[in-house]
Amino acid sequence: MAQKKKKTTTTTKTKSLRERFSLSKKQRVILGLFLLFLGLAMLLAFVSFLLDWKSDQSIVGHIENRDLEAKNWFSKFGVEISHFFVYQGFGVASFYLAVLTFLTGFYLFLGISLQKLKSFWFWGTSMMLWLSVVFGFLGEENPILGGVVGYEMNDFLQDYLGFAGTLFLLLFLVIVYMIIRLNVTPDKLGNYIKRTKKEIKTDLNTVSTTTNAESENVQTSEKPTEEELIAEFLNVKEEEKPQEEITLNAKESTFSEEQKIFPTSEKIIIKNDDDVTDVAMEVETVKEEEEAPETLSEKLVKDFGEFDPTLELSNYRFPTIDLLKDYTEGGSITIDQKELEENKDNIVNTLKNYKIDIAQIKATVGPTVTLYEIVPAAGIRISKIKNLEDDIALSLSALGIRIIAPIPGKGTIGIEVPNKKANIVSMRSVVASSKFQKAEMELPIAMGKTISNETYVIDLAKMPHLLMAGATGQGKSVGLNAILTSLLYAKHPAEVKFVLVDPKKVELTLFNKIERHYLAKLPDAEEAIITDNTKVINTLNSLCIEMDQRYDLLKNAMVRNIKEYNQKFKARKLNPEEGHRFLPYIVLVVDEFADLIMTAGKEVETPIARLAQLARAIGIHLIIATQRPSVNVITGMIKANFPARIAFRVTSKIDSRTILDAGGAEQLIGRGDMLYTQGNNLTRLQCAFVDTPEVEKITEYIGSQKAYPDALLLPEYVGEESGTGVDIDISERDKLFKDAAEIIVTAQQGSASLLQRKLKLGYNRAGRIIDQLEAAGIVGPFEGSKARQVLVPDLIALEELLNNE
Repeated sequence: MAQKKKKTTTTTKTKSLRERFSLSKKQRVILGLFLLFLGLAMLLAFVSFLLDWKSDQSIVGHIENRDLEAKNWFSKFGVEISHFFVYQGFGVASFYLAVLTFLTGFYLFLGISLQKLKSFWFWGTSMMLWLSVVFGFLGEENPILGGVVGYEMNDFLQDYLGFAGTLFLLLFLVIVYMIIRLNVTPDKLGNYIKRTKKEIKTDLNTVSTTTNAESENVQTSEKPTEEELIAEFLNVKEEEKPQEEITLNAKESTFSEEQKIFPTSEKIIIKNDDDVTDVAMEVETVKEEEEAPETLSEKLVKDFGEFDPTLELSNYRFPTIDLLKDYTEGGSITIDQKELEENKDNIVNTLKNYKIDIAQIKATVGPTVTLYEIVPAAGIRISKIKNLEDDIALSLSALGIRIIAPIPGKGTIGIEVPNKKANIVSMRSVVASSKFQKAEMELPIAMGKTISNETYVIDLAKMPHLLMAGATGQGKSVGLNAILTSLLYAKHPAEVKFVLVDPKKVELTLFNKIERHYLAKLPDAEEAIITDNTKVINTLNSLCIEMDQRYDLLKNAMVRNIKEYNQKFKARKLNPEEGHRFLPYIVLVVDEFADLIMTAGKEVETPIARLAQLARAIGIHLIIATQRPSVNVITGMIKANFPARIAFRVTSKIDSRTILDAGGAEQLIGRGDMLYTQGNNLTRLQCAFVDTPEVEKITEYIGSQKAYPDALLLPEYVGEESGTGVDIDISERDKLFKDAAEIIVTAQQGSASLLQRKLKLGYNRAGRIIDQLEAAGIVGPFEGSKARQVLVPDLIALEELLNNE
């Protein structure tokens, strides 16, 4: 009875649920009509998306912008829904969804039972997933063929099952589908094959009977005699003899050339011909000369070709020029002739006032600055013109002028005067220039344009490290972005890796999207871009370990630098089983070095100085930027190892001398105006401008492509902490251990300096007591520049802890 009651209650519950969620006839018709039109709209939108998806990619995510126009037949709605289901979803297989939606609407509209739809949806979605993976498997180069789901699932399967395993799994699933859904069994297949065989045999028999009858008629009418057959045979043999002689003569004439390429071991011996025996002798001698022992590396290169480091991401596409914005109209500089004449007259008149005659004056117009080259009259001292810098600036009403006396390599004096209307140097113009595109450099960087409007390309591998400085807002971060963008346009992800340090936390975060392509990080790091100063120390020391490991590889390979090593590795002359690997260049970028020095001090300066001294040969290059180029930040050790320096506008002449060892940076006009030196002459450049949206587009373009499983993992580094972390024997504790513990717990501050002041101890003894307190569990481990955490809350708890030991 109780069971019956339970059954009745459950059935009533299900009935009430059905009644609650059941639709009326009008609601079914309206919902069916909506799904019917939605399915049809999706079908047409997907078809249109296949035709115009490239041109509509820029609209994705900007549906609120009414100024943008879409080519899709269903405008922005069509672009968004197609991008979601086709591009980011299941690719071409997404048409299943449109068909299933249309069918559901059709069934609802006509009031047909929806029981069949369950199997339609189940098998339809199953086939959609299968097709998505198949298209991702077959068409990796086309992003919309399999969609993100098919691409990633195929990538996942190939990582764990390999190519053959993925192929077998897909075949197994389609066979299972045919068995369950289409009822295709081995018996049915066997019967079908037998039936088709019988049909083919019967057809062949009918054909053979007709052909035999025809052939018999032919044989009776045209059967040749034995004498005719013998005569034909002898005629053929006679005709073949001169052909043998012709081929032999051809071999004789071209033998010495072809034998070097295709050596043969056969001897050519024909009777009644004396010349041929000589040829046979020549063949044997050539064969003996060609049988030199072939090395293993030559054989591997011959069989497999040179090692290609880009093979894992062979379908990687470099970012296109279209992602960068062109800020210049037509790419040319507008010359204001009136401004040039005025400035020339003012310079000449000012110098005349001080009795300085000029023999000649010439102007070179640049993007932001115009260079006026003057040739003073005979007997005029250069120092006299140099001292008139402020007077010339006053007469020109200029923001700041710079006098180069003399210009290196020319017998002239240069006066750099800012233009009233400055032109922006776009990153697009310098990247698209032939100088950058054809640059035969290891790490080419398009920094900007010179005063003569020429693209200035430098090689980071030859610098080998770069120091950047400048006041806030003068262009350092844009300069770093220009450097990184240049390398992204020039080098494959297999060839260069970045280690990015960003204490500001906002400047380099855009590059997070290319983590698995271009970035390197510590094994336990969550994010590749380092924003915490305490983690910078471990990263720098890890780079030092990587440097030492690379030098060991160079030593074993008996080469002097990374270029020679990689060439040898590509030629398969180095065995990977012995630890050899292809070495990508590593570029360390530090956005605000002064902040690191303030928080970590020597712990940062020492590994950076070590890397700067030694890392050039093994392909680790440093780019350090700071807004405070003071002596305590840019020390003599760092300056000695950073010959290449860039100075944006600074506030004082002292800062200019600190960064460049020369004045002039205080006279710059800002907004990307900079001075570059590599240890010899100063070059004035206008830095290429690349805006945040442009960097975002580039990183999104790269990040949307197939990547490595993870960022490049640097060697693990265990920090050398002050605390030992090992239990210390109680008998070896200091006499002042208990007093020190009480002071630390009372003050709730675990530092050696506190013990020095309170107990009047030296630093070494205070440090030893801190180690003993850590071993006893009273203070926590070492945390860089911070004080240690005190683990005991009060003196009562301390007493209990010491008594229980």
